[in-house]
Amino acid sequence: MKELRVNYTRNQLLEGSFPDNPFDLFVLWFKEAEESSLIKEPNAMTISTVDGNSVDSRIVLLKDLRNEEFVFYTNYESNKGLQLAANPNCTLLFPWIHLERQIIIRGTASKTSEEESLNYFLSRPASSQIGAWASSQSKDIQSRDDLEDKLKFYEEKFDNQDINKPIHWGGYQISPLQIEFWQGRQNRLHDRILFEKKDGLWSYKRLQP
Repeated sequence: MKELRVNYTRNQLLEGSFPDNPFDLFVLWFKEAEESSLIKEPNAMTISTVDGNSVDSRIVLLKDLRNEEFVFYTNYESNKGLQLAANPNCTLLFPWIHLERQIIIRGTASKTSEEESLNYFLSRPASSQIGAWASSQSKDIQSRDDLEDKLKFYEEKFDNQDINKPIHWGGYQISPLQIEFWQGRQNRLHDRILFEKKDGLWSYKRLQP
């Protein structure tokens, strides 16, 4: 492990070369990640939530970016949902390692409207809709067979019927207070640009690597 080392040389992030608004820069980087053959799921992001005196992290998928908010969907009764209900502070991380980039977003979470959650739910494949019913996310289960039995139960229940959205399933919108763009550079002298929001306005500064 000690011998593993990569020298980052793909790009740079210099003052005057990026927009003043962090969302414009995010959209630019996201598009480049989408167009890269090296990244399978550019919308995969790690969300870290507070659990008492510890922190939990897991990967979810970004499904929308609107009104300067990052949106994803999940089970409200999952560990992440319960943790966000108790403490809405969270961090998102986009680890675009193959582009030698990462974006860190620090902010607060709130639920999307029921209408928005329903509209997205109805756009999903039927198999994913049924999966939202079959899985009591994060809860104990005796075996994989029990999960398959639950899936079969809901497949039969909704056979040839419209699948309604579970009340415990929906979206979260993350309102950022900080967005940090990290670009790998040679000799570990990486570029780090931190955008901060104060009084409704964004400003940025460079951080030492």
